[in-house]
Amino acid sequence: MVCEVSSVLLSEGFAKSLCDNSLFTYHHGITSIFVLVYVDDIIITSTDTNFINSLKLRLASHFSINDLGSLKYFLGIEVSCSSNGIFLCQRKYILDIPKDSILTAARTSAYPMDIKLKLLPTDGTELTDPSCFRRLIGRLLYLTVTRPDITYSVNYLSQFLQHPRSAHMDAAHRILRYLKGTIGHGIFLSSSSSPSIHGYTDSDWAGFPITRRSTTGYFVTLGNSPISWKSKKQPTVARSSAEAEYRALANLTSELQWLFYLFKDMHISCPLPITVSCDSQAAIHIAQNPVFHERSKHIEIDCYFVREKLISGLILPKHLPSSDQLADVFTKPLGAPQFGRIVGKSGVRSGSTAPT
Repeated sequence: MVCEVSSVLLSEGFAKSLCDNSLFTYHHGITSIFVLVYVDDIIITSTDTNFINSLKLRLASHFSINDLGSLKYFLGIEVSCSSNGIFLCQRKYILDIPKDSILTAARTSAYPMDIKLKLLPTDGTELTDPSCFRRLIGRLLYLTVTRPDITYSVNYLSQFLQHPRSAHMDAAHRILRYLKGTIGHGIFLSSSSSPSIHGYTDSDWAGFPITRRSTTGYFVTLGNSPISWKSKKQPTVARSSAEAEYRALANLTSELQWLFYLFKDMHISCPLPITVSCDSQAAIHIAQNPVFHERSKHIEIDCYFVREKLISGLILPKHLPSSDQLADVFTKPLGAPQFGRIVGKSGVRSGSTAPT
């Protein structure tokens, strides 16, 4: 189906994005139209509704299609549009989690993971049915599409999928208790956001006690709207906090390069350089210093990559105090006051507080 739709769109003059094979763009003068295809589900948006209607008629001549009208629900994501922007949440998706997992009678939690929690593969007793934990983590992983506030916690627990135990399930239930109190939360994409991109990067050095690998976290905004985030364990052991921070900076730089190309495909111009906020003075110094020091030779691939993007004008690393680092929530569990403050700044909010 996707190949057939692709062929039809290409024959209609659309161009396939080089950054995302599911995105097709068409530009004519000041009018642009974008088509996003996922299997047999299609989203069409344009600056001109006449173009949308015309395209739907042409697609209907090739396929049997159902026009569901304005976008309200897509792949488990609820969409609320207004003149102020778009609010995305997965309230129904959360409620669809089996009743025995949602802990209906349990009290809510103010944050998804205890700040002192350090789980080991041997903690707790073996689960009689490990598939329950795996299914739950799978559901939570998809929920991070609109809930960056649980991204770190879910990523952390996904490390125990092979042999989950009771302590790991208890931590997963803590996330559910947090979700119970924030069911209607999601992200708001403002229609008045500036086209400027801002990146935040952080790492937790040697935070995983078994392998001593570090965690990379980054967060990207378009104006004040969140558009990309990640929490991921680094593939190798970092020998210093500067190395861990620099690898996180390299990962963010790669994401920013991809976003820049994606926006270019969409004919959206982004002011350069893109400010990258990092709380490591050492990582910023390595990026700006053209001379390799002995202690940085083992990360020279990342060094060359980041420095190349800095010299080309894509990024501009700047120091940001740890207290203001929005990516902090993607690298470690935080206490209620700090967690609430950072999540509030990151654009996660209740649907009842989103502008209408």
